[in-house]
Amino acid sequence: MQVHLEYGRTGLDVDLPDRNVVGHLQYLPTEPLADPDAEVRRILERPTGSLPLSDLARGRRSACVVISDVTRPVPNQTLLPPILETLEAAGIPRREILILVATGMHRPNLGDELVEMVGPTVARNYRVENHHGQSREEHTYLGESPHGVPAWIDSRYVASDLKITTGLIEPHFMAGFSGGRKLICPGLAALETVRVWHGPDFLEHPNARNGCLEGNPVHEENTAIGRMAGCDFIVNVVLDAKRRILRVVAGDMEAAFSEGVAFARTPVRATLPTPVDIVVTTSAGYPLDTTFYQSIKGMVGAMSIVKPGGTIILAASLSEGIGSPEFQRLFDENPTLDGFMERLLSKNYFVMDQWQLEELAKVRRHAKVKVVSDGLSAETLRRLFVDPAESVEAAVADAIAEHGPDATLAVIPKGPYVLAELA
Repeated sequence: MQVHLEYGRTGLDVDLPDRNVVGHLQYLPTEPLADPDAEVRRILERPTGSLPLSDLARGRRSACVVISDVTRPVPNQTLLPPILETLEAAGIPRREILILVATGMHRPNLGDELVEMVGPTVARNYRVENHHGQSREEHTYLGESPHGVPAWIDSRYVASDLKITTGLIEPHFMAGFSGGRKLICPGLAALETVRVWHGPDFLEHPNARNGCLEGNPVHEENTAIGRMAGCDFIVNVVLDAKRRILRVVAGDMEAAFSEGVAFARTPVRATLPTPVDIVVTTSAGYPLDTTFYQSIKGMVGAMSIVKPGGTIILAASLSEGIGSPEFQRLFDENPTLDGFMERLLSKNYFVMDQWQLEELAKVRRHAKVKVVSDGLSAETLRRLFVDPAESVEAAVADAIAEHGPDATLAVIPKGPYVLAELA
């Protein structure tokens, strides 16, 4: 069985044994919008739970338009022009409009990368700045959230007269779905906020997982922080497997997000009747598979459909390496995952990005992991608590040898963008 996996910018074609494949988990075919540009303009004037953006903008002195960082394939070049035109037509001077990149704890997006994200016209004519999550002095303290998270949010956003966030609604391995409130927390939050919100009290909860919003403390808490910070208007999209726009939602931060999630659940969900021995998956290609840090999302996304003790095979380019210096430090300081979890749960240990290693620990408690990548050496991968493999085919052959000739196999070419579940 020939399958094209999302890998880097170009993809990866692999050959899987037909007799073992019992599931090819993909997006449900859904017709993309015929004219996404026109739909964005329409939805700005007919939003959900809100006045039209033009009405909200009238009389405002300044505006902050928040966009996702490079790790999310948001079609900014479709979303931004009508938003910016609407703001200026309503009387907000261009010099008072800030486009703020919600980097969370990720690195800033600069130069050609930023131009690729927003388009040359916007990059040339508007102020575009990055959030710096580790600089607490750039944040405003808003108090504590309902469960004791200190809410420090980017001061440029807090001070803005009109607050707009854009984004992509997709399955998220901690918060249930991305988009909506996530652009504020963690997107514009300081490390002091994220270290508590991404702490084990939240992440070890059984509902802090893909596709789950109800009873998910991660979702509930950053929604509360979003309310504390304020958000006048969101514009979110749902994309198909080819990153074409299926749906645009806009308006109230919670109502429009809920509408988008309700729509997204159908095209992104794929099911199996029973768990399998082996899952071949990805981290959805560029830009999500550039680091090992981000690639863990693909492993977590496969965990729900693999048997305990089964094997997850991940193909990811890892073209930028492991991740932040802090994330790399975690592997230097923790020779075993059990030891790391012991330190983490004692609550006397903290290193930025530890939450991603915590997610990897969840995966490794459940299944073996083999990684196929051009970006990291076999020696380095072994240090990251996974097994290297020269190719997907070789990894599958090894897994079948271990689990038996009748081992069942499922493949998820788009990795975490697909909500893989048992029916």
